[in-house]
Amino acid sequence: MKDYLKSVVPSQLIAERGSNLVVINPGSANVRIGFAHQNVPYNIPHCIARRVKSGPKKKVQDQMLNTQATPAQNMEREKAYDMIASSLKIPFLHEEATNNSFPRKVGRVDGFAPHQYRNDSPIIWTKVMDKKSNSFAMKDGKATNLHSSEASKSFDGGDSDSDEYKLKESIFGDEALRISPCEPYCLSRPIRRGHFNISQDYPLQQVITDLYVIWDWILVDKLHILPVDRSFYSAVLVLPESFDSREIKEMLSIVLRDLRFSTAVVHQEGLAAAFGNGLSTACVVNIGAQVTSVICIEDGVALPSTIITQPYGGEDISRCLLWVQRYHQAWPSINTDPVMKSIDMLMLNKIKESYCQIREGEFDAVAIVHSCEEGKPAGSHKARLSALNVPPMGLFLPTLFVPEEYPPPPRSGFHDYEDMLEDSWQMDFTRRPDMSDGLYLGSSGGVSMWDTYQVYPKRLKKDELVGLAEAITTSILSTGRIDLQRKLFCSIQIIGGVALTAGLVPVVEERVLHAIPSNEAIDTVEVLQSRSDPSFVSWKGGTILAILDFSRDAWIHREDWIRNGIHIGSGRKYKDSYFLQAQTMCYINT
Repeated sequence: MKDYLKSVVPSQLIAERGSNLVVINPGSANVRIGFAHQNVPYNIPHCIARRVKSGPKKKVQDQMLNTQATPAQNMEREKAYDMIASSLKIPFLHEEATNNSFPRKVGRVDGFAPHQYRNDSPIIWTKVMDKKSNSFAMKDGKATNLHSSEASKSFDGGDSDSDEYKLKESIFGDEALRISPCEPYCLSRPIRRGHFNISQDYPLQQVITDLYVIWDWILVDKLHILPVDRSFYSAVLVLPESFDSREIKEMLSIVLRDLRFSTAVVHQEGLAAAFGNGLSTACVVNIGAQVTSVICIEDGVALPSTIITQPYGGEDISRCLLWVQRYHQAWPSINTDPVMKSIDMLMLNKIKESYCQIREGEFDAVAIVHSCEEGKPAGSHKARLSALNVPPMGLFLPTLFVPEEYPPPPRSGFHDYEDMLEDSWQMDFTRRPDMSDGLYLGSSGGVSMWDTYQVYPKRLKKDELVGLAEAITTSILSTGRIDLQRKLFCSIQIIGGVALTAGLVPVVEERVLHAIPSNEAIDTVEVLQSRSDPSFVSWKGGTILAILDFSRDAWIHREDWIRNGIHIGSGRKYKDSYFLQAQTMCYINT
């Protein structure tokens, strides 16, 4: 096997072993799905909009969880702004622009972030009408998403709207985010802040159904894999560290029992990211849309005691952008609500990606702001936006974001269920096979990956909100070994779409260096450049690890899962040949 790995051409290996592997990397805002032999996955908004035919016409399924900032939280936000303003050498929040207390640097009015082309085009409303002959589910159930249609009927019943056209029952992905508020649809996001979005208004069974329906639609519509053919395919779940063991089990059930894949395996997102960049030792910092997580990897093994998750990400930067503009009276007089109106979040994300960057001095830009209000035609407004370098700095002072406005779902019900399942999970997942060539990721030294989600020492207080630099420093120092700490501080890997923010890397290096206690013998911090798109590097790592897993000892078979509930091998350290091959393959298709 070693000789084969050394001699085989990586592209040939990918083509031979990746055609029947489907890699699924779910997140709070998006889900990345694709064949292992693809260069990049499909990046689909992780949501579904269902037609509402009776009852209250709510637009967002989990809207009751959202809150308004309290006066105390607003005071903390303003204080965080002034601290950031001091470091960026721009006026304080209440300071008049004419105050010349320090030299000012003024950015170009038409400046925008170099990683993105400026995109001022309006967002087009989704067409919600469909011809009756082109309904989602054909009678034979083989052409489109039959399960989506069936699930919608169970959600709320009703008749068609006209003889020739009718409203679509379910709308997915980007189209679901662009539905006019005048239309009778309710948007559901099954994952929120890194957990199942379970609440009084969004029960567990509906969350599971939505996950299944969304993934099933992508498999049929994008990958063209019909349910009858899925026994010829295997699934690779690349899961963020925020998920707990019950959530992981439910997603395995969706993949094996409902979507009918023949086998499946689970990899941790942070570990997959390291392999995606050909790194054996790294501190992986994943800045997602709603969650930021930090985990350390040593010699190809994830260290569970280093996991830190925080409830903020790219969408919080977008919300903060809106708050800053409104405070400076730079935003048009329109009803922009990114929490309740998904199309407004799309617009804010576009503005953030096009204009926001971290740099010293005042930084303004002229942008086109689009209004999408109920009962009014879509409009465009030219606005001079100010302090565009402030919102991304909230990563280091997260009180600027007030993440409590978009809190995570309540967790009380899950904890009870976890306690009930704990013995069975421990008993089944700690059965260790002999030391074979099988790969099972996300654990170290005979400790099951599932244990890492329940039993790891915490250095931070529960629900303690800390900035990015403190989270990275705390995670690395928790390893307790100076030699490893030095390696990790010089091998920081930032992934997620926010990693593309201009100016982020030098600020991370500077602030992490200053966050290291003076009694620690560490004087160098370095963020490594990603060798592939940081938005997809975890997905790419999942494809590499699945392709290189020849024995598949740790893969779960559908029949075993349905019959026994849990049947899986345990973890082990990886042999050098696997890592060297992964290091070679990370350059392919990137």
